Amino acid sequence: MVFLWPTLLWLLLAVPLLVLLYWWLLHRRKKTALTYSSLSLVREAMGPGQHLRRHIPPALFLLALVALLLAAARPLAVITLPSQDQTIMLAMDVSGSMRAADVEPDRITAAQNAAKAFIADLPRHVRVGIVAFAGSAQLAQLPTQSREDLVKAIDSFQLQRGTATGNGIMLSLATIFPDAGIDIAALGGRQAMRPRPIEELGKQQDPAKTFTPVAPGSYNSAAIIMLTDGQRTTGVDPLEAAKWAADRGVRVYTVGVGTVQGETIGFEGWSMRVRLDEETLKAVAARTNAEYFHAATAADLKKVYETLSSRLTVEKKETEISSLLALLGAVLALVAAGLSVWWYGRVM
Repeated sequence: MVFLWPTLLWLLLAVPLLVLLYWWLLHRRKKTALTYSSLSLVREAMGPGQHLRRHIPPALFLLALVALLLAAARPLAVITLPSQDQTIMLAMDVSGSMRAADVEPDRITAAQNAAKAFIADLPRHVRVGIVAFAGSAQLAQLPTQSREDLVKAIDSFQLQRGTATGNGIMLSLATIFPDAGIDIAALGGRQAMRPRPIEELGKQQDPAKTFTPVAPGSYNSAAIIMLTDGQRTTGVDPLEAAKWAADRGVRVYTVGVGTVQGETIGFEGWSMRVRLDEETLKAVAARTNAEYFHAATAADLKKVYETLSSRLTVEKKETEISSLLALLGAVLALVAAGLSVWWYGRVM
């Protein structure tokens, strides 16, 4: 905890002085009180509970004063709050390998069902966009709060050849930052069928605009979740795309679907060996200060999305908590005054 006005903390030195003043007043009151024939009889009449109870209102008032003095110093604390302006981009692999049945009923169906359940559990204020990528990347749905439109976009996936994981990240970034200068046509068209230098994708950026990289993971208004089951075969290098995301503070959470050992499947007359590239997915997540998740079954995939839902809908912020301390101080002062009036018929 830090304070915006730390010099006001010197006022806390008055607290021990007030304690000494209270002790002095009690001692003085004893001297000026009437002399009873037997002090033991008075103590017996009061009882131990009565003796301790007389100090409760002053103690509560003292705590109230401490809370109010701390509030005056304007404390800042890092607390977890619900995200108010959040956009989540789902970049989902729709390559032919997603028809593999090692995840029941098959990878693409399990991914679609988990994604729809994830969207349904999100708070309504969270906007979600969907990017589908195979040999190229396409924007299936602009960020929206309409859960119905998102479900329709997920149900309309068409499997294609190739796996351009980097293109999926770059198109998601282009959707989050429309002015980043990313050549969307190159990501979604036939030009994306061959690897291109990452510098070419940003060549349309306005030279007058200067870009200053930020700390990885520092952008709290958007995040990317990339789900894939294979290795990159074309398009932008995913590690280069991860660098773009890291420089803009956007976290890229990666989800690997299927077995690490791989599987041989057939698609449109082709036979292909697909293997999960965990090393690259872990590197992408690490570079953007995010996490990698492995989902070998449909149940694992559902748990991954449940975990991401709970993490992406809250954020930690450094927030001034002066009002909370002031409220605490006011409540303590009212309780102290109320107990004093109730027990003794006066305010302390």
